[in-house]
Amino acid sequence: MTIQIAITGAAGFIGSSLALFLARLGHGVHACDWAERSGCTPLDTAPDSTQARLRADRLAILAKTPGIHLSHFDLAASGAFAAWLAQRQPDVVIHLAAQAGVRHSMQSPLDFVAPNLIGFAYVLDACHRQGVRQLLYASSSSVYGMRDSAPFMEEDRTDRPESFYAATKQANEAMAMAYHAQYGLRSLGMRFFTVYGPRGRPDMAPFLFAQAMRRQETITLFAKGELLRDFTYIDDTVAAIAALAGPDALWEGATVVNVGHHRPVSVNSFVKSLAQQLGVEPVIAYAAMQKADVKLTCASETRLLGMIGQWPDTPLEEGLSQFVSWLQDWDPLLKPA
Repeated sequence: MTIQIAITGAAGFIGSSLALFLARLGHGVHACDWAERSGCTPLDTAPDSTQARLRADRLAILAKTPGIHLSHFDLAASGAFAAWLAQRQPDVVIHLAAQAGVRHSMQSPLDFVAPNLIGFAYVLDACHRQGVRQLLYASSSSVYGMRDSAPFMEEDRTDRPESFYAATKQANEAMAMAYHAQYGLRSLGMRFFTVYGPRGRPDMAPFLFAQAMRRQETITLFAKGELLRDFTYIDDTVAAIAALAGPDALWEGATVVNVGHHRPVSVNSFVKSLAQQLGVEPVIAYAAMQKADVKLTCASETRLLGMIGQWPDTPLEEGLSQFVSWLQDWDPLLKPA
């Protein structure tokens, strides 16, 4: 059965990958983002930045894919999302638009207010008023804050955020719960765990480390490289979202779910695997743990498995191989003649 699906954050890493996946399944995909076709947003006006280039490339792929209908507007503008949604009448809304990044939120916390709080409120209200059957939205493993025990369970307390970014995601979950209590809006917050892969975010470790190693530059590992992360390949993540949005997914009301594989690895091990895929010897410097960072992320899969059953589980080495192959093609680092 094919349905009409609305996706916000279509120029983003997960959003663009999901739009392609769903369109290839035959669903009607109505995708939006505040980035223009140049890849620039109100927060990123440099058309030659890596972030803008990536957004532009993702949008170009979506624009030529049958079944995907693209729109460009700011979710935080009053009435913009409501008008867009009313014209399209989707069966499902998957809200992935957000300002992301723990370190970015340390430097510029106010950048997160409009997209993550105001924009999310407009999405909730429009979905309620339009009678959307179900809303899925991006949360984050960051809501769990600092803890040593694993795995992270959805029932664990999440009232001690270590970053303003995490606080906005915690607020999103509370806002969604309130709209269910008040109006019966069915919603699912997806707590993503360190998603990586082709066309990934340039502010995250896989991209930053790979580019530095390719340029024979020093990479800095915090906390002696002993931080543990539950890396999740993009194709696995997208398959899980699609299944959660499907008619057979077993969830009701307003709830949350981890999207991660319960297989954390140390940053040291991750760097070693990445260097092997690149065929280089990394130059490493160590530094103290950064403020707002956390020692460990580790997802419990129990609730997700109960909702959708088994989902793809790409080994780290295979995922990194795919990422490196894409990166070397996308940015060959050609030296001037």
